[in-house]
Amino acid sequence: MHFRLIVLMLAGFASAVVVGQAVATEMFVPGDLIVTRSVYMGTGATVTVGQTLPGGGTAIADGTYPNVFNNAKPDPSFGVTSPIFLDQLTTSGTLVNSLNVTAAAAAQGINVTTSFSSKSETAINLSTNVSAVTFMGYVSPMNMLDVSNSNTPGHVDPTNPVALPFQRAVVQIDATGRLLVTPVNAYSGNNGRAAILDSAANQYFLVGNAGNGSGTQPTFIVNNTGVQLATPGGDAETTVVGTQQGTPGQANGFQFGFTITQTNPLTNQPYATSPDKSGKDDNFRGETIFNNTLYVTKGSGSNGINTVYQVDSAGTLPTTITAVSTPITVLPGFNTILARTATAGPNPFGLWFANDHTLYVADEGDGMAGDAATSAFAGLEKWIFDGSIWHLAYTLQNGLDLGVDYTVGSYFPTATDGLRNITGRINGDGTVTIFGITSTVSASGDQGADPNRLVAITDLLEATSLPESESFTTLETAGFGEVLRGVSFAPVPEPSTFALLCIGLAGVALISWKRRPSA
Repeated sequence: MHFRLIVLMLAGFASAVVVGQAVATEMFVPGDLIVTRSVYMGTGATVTVGQTLPGGGTAIADGTYPNVFNNAKPDPSFGVTSPIFLDQLTTSGTLVNSLNVTAAAAAQGINVTTSFSSKSETAINLSTNVSAVTFMGYVSPMNMLDVSNSNTPGHVDPTNPVALPFQRAVVQIDATGRLLVTPVNAYSGNNGRAAILDSAANQYFLVGNAGNGSGTQPTFIVNNTGVQLATPGGDAETTVVGTQQGTPGQANGFQFGFTITQTNPLTNQPYATSPDKSGKDDNFRGETIFNNTLYVTKGSGSNGINTVYQVDSAGTLPTTITAVSTPITVLPGFNTILARTATAGPNPFGLWFANDHTLYVADEGDGMAGDAATSAFAGLEKWIFDGSIWHLAYTLQNGLDLGVDYTVGSYFPTATDGLRNITGRINGDGTVTIFGITSTVSASGDQGADPNRLVAITDLLEATSLPESESFTTLETAGFGEVLRGVSFAPVPEPSTFALLCIGLAGVALISWKRRPSA
């Protein structure tokens, strides 16, 4: 019997043998892709021209998509909360099913949404034992304004123009469709980008950014930023990961895990740079766990270093006990130039290890339409480790059509700028296939509202120079009023759960056999 059919048959008996809050009508199929998607649900009445916006200024457009996002011009915090969907697709791009996570959570009495059009949100990651996927959202109803820059309860910055507090949410769904939502108070004033479940220790690693105020931020605001630890189903207060740098309570210089230094070209001596804004140096966007080591990326803003970081020593994951002394260091060989001093530099986002000496890093580009076609960093970078340092082998761009306009419905002409979140698989023929979500540039008031794409490319694993024949293909394009955000492989049932399902199926088969009429 075909494997997919067997899995779907097993899913039919899940409710009889698995306890918990199941939300999926079918169990996820191992080997399929899971893509996070959001759909703008506002109407013209969601925003009215001339109304005062939570983040400041008055609305210059009503709630009609896509012009509603022109309100990002008077209100830099502008956003509208929208539902989160999980699309299950085959690796060739065929849609299997779709789960409305927002509706499923509402049925259990909790609001879970994302912010349309915050482009750095809802990255999705497999747990370390691959039995669940996790991502982040907001404990907020749909069609609320500026939630992505709101404070969180108990962490209120009086200088933040977005006054209403909303909790962030860590969402976990296992292979049988059970849903767990954990509200957290992290990332006050900004957004959580990603979450990974460390299955062995039953803890989440979160990445994101905090702060949206104009004055000196209280210590507790800054402690919400960067890498955070949370407990599934646990307390809303999270634990910051990283050694404290700077002076708590000051507007500048409060960082975690690392100290930024530069080398004087005349004396060849390192020196400490002037401090950046509190929290902004910890503006992490992507994360992964490989060989029991956490890696994070920073690729946005004019503060800190846009690069790839290792959290703690190799083979060690932080805990709530060790978090305060955890070092965060630039991965050897990756960029060490301050973002504010670089004329052009990398903007890393998602990352995926093929093995211990091959790392693929997505670069989303610089967000400038005129530069999209010529950016040396945009696309998929392949890095190779020589035993002491990482080297950039090449950047895959062919088929992304960087800077080439396309349209979806009546939306503005849009162009691909690079890649954000990625995942990959190792094939049996010495190649790997990487799946990624594109970043975009357009004439929109907020490019995070652009319909973007799911793409794939197959790369020769051992290649060290750019294979000219390799090219990206498009598997899915967001529709009008839609955006794609994250991609991972589907979770796989834990052995004990899968065994119970098999027992259930065997029992049904036995009953069926016993009922067969005799010849």
